[in-house]
Amino acid sequence: MRLPIDTQNLTFIAANPPEAVLDFESKQPRTDTDGRPVFAVGVVALGSEGADVLTVKVAGEPKGITQGSPVRVTGLVATTWQMPPDRHGVSFRAETIESLGGATTATKASSTS
Repeated sequence: MRLPIDTQNLTFIAANPPEAVLDFESKQPRTDTDGRPVFAVGVVALGSEGADVLTVKVAGEPKGITQGSPVRVTGLVATTWQMPPDRHGVSFRAETIESLGGATTATKASSTS
């Protein structure tokens, strides 16, 4: 079941920068139906009742997102899933995740290869 989430009264902070989602079997980057690469971003969702950390997937690489940066999450949908015999959960997908600039906490130094 797909459940839209009203994000109007929520604040989001990036918990980590975007990471490419890999196919479990082939270990190749996953793409959506339009061929765009899928990325996962950990976000802290802050609301009047507290906070939760969510991993949100989005098609296309979000730019300018670093740990601690405020972000806008639009078109957020929760989808329930189940795998026999007893695995089940909720995954999150967004239309877009955009950096709002700035950072609320220290960012990790990026590594070079």
